[in-house]
Amino acid sequence: MPHAALSKNHVAVVTGAASGIGLAAAKRFADLGLKVVLADLPGERLQAAAAEVAKVAAGGANDVAAIATDVSQPDELVALARSVRERFGHVHVLMNNAGIQPGSSMFGPLENWEAVITVNLWGVINGSRIFAPAMIAHGEPGLIINTGSKQGITTPPGDPAYNVAKAGVKVFTEALQHELRNTEGCKVAAHLLIPGFVYTSLTAHGRTEKPAGAWTPEQTVDFMMDSLERGDFYILCPDNEVVRSTDEKRILWAAGDIVENRPALSRWHPDHGDAFKAFLDRD
Repeated sequence: MPHAALSKNHVAVVTGAASGIGLAAAKRFADLGLKVVLADLPGERLQAAAAEVAKVAAGGANDVAAIATDVSQPDELVALARSVRERFGHVHVLMNNAGIQPGSSMFGPLENWEAVITVNLWGVINGSRIFAPAMIAHGEPGLIINTGSKQGITTPPGDPAYNVAKAGVKVFTEALQHELRNTEGCKVAAHLLIPGFVYTSLTAHGRTEKPAGAWTPEQTVDFMMDSLERGDFYILCPDNEVVRSTDEKRILWAAGDIVENRPALSRWHPDHGDAFKAFLDRD
């Protein structure tokens, strides 16, 4: 049975909703009978996504709104919250999903760092802080789902700005859930979505067909919904290449770098690569 927040005529707000996981989630919420607000950058893609969602919404276009929003700008998130309240009333589901990945290097362009952190991290922080107080105050069941990444946990080399932002999303969402569960009378819960390899516009990198190892956004949302029904905080998604046991070992090894006093990112260190492979192969 779906989470109580995902009830008919409740209201869901999804950022980064014009494509990928955000669009798949918006469709699923609409299919459950929720009124859905799609927030993304302005343009034809956002309008097309809203039209797709309207096709499965119980009330058609009357139950769907597309609101152009740049989540890196707090004032636009405030305006989004006001517009949603005026159009549909109380918000029950907030999915902070907007994200970008222009690529970064340690000493590369500063603008890449600033763009990634303001969207991927501050978008989540500001979205949660702006929407959560009203969600708590109305007293009905609510969900805040923040999209993180395995890269924010195992932090592989190659895109440090993205890793920093997603590591921040993990830490922030943990703190948010602690705050919510210790707030008297609060019926809102936070959850951290940790996708696996998902074929979206963010990960396509010029490919026009889904790689065999990737999940579709719809598969990811299916897994997310099952996890929410179980009450999982960490929604750790597998994919067609990586099973959960492999993810668990990678995460444990990363944490073990501190406990065992190994070099930073020892999984990719020439003196520890064989040890990591042996650990991964261990039953």
